[in-house]
Amino acid sequence: MAGPWRHLLPAREGRSRRLGPLKVVFLVLASLCAWYSGYLLAELIPDAPLSSAAYSIHSIGERPVLKAPVPKRQKCDHWTPCPSDTYAYRLLSGGGINKYAKICFEDDLLMGEKLGNVARGINIAIVNYVTGNVTATQHFDMYEGDNSGPMIKFIQSAPPKSLLFMVTYDDGSTRLNNDAKNAIEELGSKEIRNMKFRSSWVFLAAKGFELPSEIQREKINHSDTKNNRYSGWPAEIQIEGCIPKEPS
Repeated sequence: MAGPWRHLLPAREGRSRRLGPLKVVFLVLASLCAWYSGYLLAELIPDAPLSSAAYSIHSIGERPVLKAPVPKRQKCDHWTPCPSDTYAYRLLSGGGINKYAKICFEDDLLMGEKLGNVARGINIAIVNYVTGNVTATQHFDMYEGDNSGPMIKFIQSAPPKSLLFMVTYDDGSTRLNNDAKNAIEELGSKEIRNMKFRSSWVFLAAKGFELPSEIQREKINHSDTKNNRYSGWPAEIQIEGCIPKEPS
């Protein structure tokens, strides 16, 4: 090489030869440090198969997300359970032409579409208050025919200490005469005289004993062309609760 830098070449070559052995020493020391670090790490980690450790690392992303437990179903589809010394009940009126009325007692469907024992008019189930057993069920068409008389006899046939559950499907008022209203009113109904065409109505009655005042016993919803949920039909209504059993 020509020029003023020519005299520096021997110096560079000399330094390169001196740095060669230093690089070798540095690589050896680095290898020893890496080995010793691995040894210390192995001593600190408990003995376990590598396959198990690899699986644990892999399964972290696969562990299912914890979810809240599904709420336990309660009698008659209550949100909360009834105490063991009470009866659970739920009364549901019909809603529209396709939603039939239902009467549930102690998680048993007493009247409903599945049983084929519910129909247009007023549907009634009688239950023995002492035993909790269903005594009789019947439906009375209040749109066609004179069925107020048979319904009065059915109500009167309920023995003392009976629970009577009443729900409407479709129309329950057109042929409901005054004597029938009196019979239901004597059981404690406050709304029977307010029944109109296709009113949704549910009623719980006790014969021969008194129910606690806090128990919801009756509800009514009238047909209103402006507020009807279904075309020409009011929405279904329901009541539910827990009836204290007779003290043993």
